[in-house]
Amino acid sequence: MIAVAITGASGPIMGIRLIEELLSGGEEVYAVVSNAAWQIIEHELSYKKKGPFPLIDLIVKRGKTENSGLIKEFDDKDFFSPLASGSTLFEAMIVIPCSMKSLSGIAHGYADSLITRACDVAIKEKRKLIIVPRETPISLIHIENMHRLALTGAIILPPVISFYTLPKSTDDMVDFIAGKILNLLGKKNRLFESWGNPEGKQKNR
Repeated sequence: MIAVAITGASGPIMGIRLIEELLSGGEEVYAVVSNAAWQIIEHELSYKKKGPFPLIDLIVKRGKTENSGLIKEFDDKDFFSPLASGSTLFEAMIVIPCSMKSLSGIAHGYADSLITRACDVAIKEKRKLIIVPRETPISLIHIENMHRLALTGAIILPPVISFYTLPKSTDDMVDFIAGKILNLLGKKNRLFESWGNPEGKQKNR
């Protein structure tokens, strides 16, 4: 099982796309979206939060995966979620995108939400933690927080655009980031062509 959190920074489509690909690959996903992230989703994806499981509703509406039954969605204040306990054997925790506020909370163990608590669990239980920070330029405070997390073993993966894949659209750029994370998780995917691999899939050629 993979845990994915989406926080209040630009680019929530990256987290949504990652979840879709994990589901399509048959992975069970536990997902959490912060309240601030829902505001960004409404602005950038023109989707207004509704119903008890709005992320699942959004993924179903997008129609990118047939495995929406594999996702479980939790409220960011739900400390009774399995993600709040180290006894839940999730494989990895990914925060994509990660706001600088969330980054600070995770780096300093300030677990005042389910997202920061789940990251705290990942660190203490030595699970894989991948942080996708979304900010530019980056201040010294941000750098020190990333450094602090890197010392715990967390992977810092800035959403840097690939030019060698010759992206034709924003979707290609988003797929590249999702594919990089899937590679780190050891999950096979064909979201972008690996460098020097003539058998890799090129999108929109």
